[in-house]
Amino acid sequence: MSYRILLVDDEPDILEFVGYNLTKEGFEVHTAANGLQAIEKASEITPHLILLDVMMPELDGMETCKRLKQMPALSRTIIVFLSARGEDESQLKGFDLGGDDYITKPIHPKLLVSRLKAILKRSEGGTAEEEGENTATTAALSDVITIDRERYIVVKNGKELILPRKEFQLLALLYSKPHKVFSREEIYATIWGSEVIVGDRTIDVHIRKLRTKIGEEHIVTIKGVGYKYK
Repeated sequence: MSYRILLVDDEPDILEFVGYNLTKEGFEVHTAANGLQAIEKASEITPHLILLDVMMPELDGMETCKRLKQMPALSRTIIVFLSARGEDESQLKGFDLGGDDYITKPIHPKLLVSRLKAILKRSEGGTAEEEGENTATTAALSDVITIDRERYIVVKNGKELILPRKEFQLLALLYSKPHKVFSREEIYATIWGSEVIVGDRTIDVHIRKLRTKIGEEHIVTIKGVGYKYK
């Protein structure tokens, strides 16, 4: 299968260099020099993956991602940021807006290609036959969950889950010490601090959302005290 990749960057050298390496690996590569062009081109070709710069004229990468995610035809399109901005706030904002991954420049072309191949492979899923073969393996994993704190990604049974920042921080806290009961007060202080006034329902809502994403059995309520991860 030849994947269509839309490469979006305002630097012609990057478009040429990255585009060349992706084409050499068999990808069908299309380019755009800014966010507005990216939206127009994406609506024309419906790419499998969009590799999106953050700092661009006309429309920056963050706003471009936001608009792309609102287009029904692109509901299955993967958006990966490729940016020189590696600070946590930029990455968190990218994930909050619906980005699927965030890769910082500079990066070796071979590593970039390898990352994109892995992302596409995870997204495509297996055939019915493959799924049947993997059923026992998946069940045996019994919801193996790991947390990548550097990329703000949760991996459940090999599948990446992108969580909003507070949900991720809450899960990471509980996950850091399995079976330890974290009181509500401890959770407030660690996750929210003094930045906002929250009530009991704030934590309850976040816990409920987490349970729907990682499974009901992983977060246990200790009535009148708090929560623990098992």
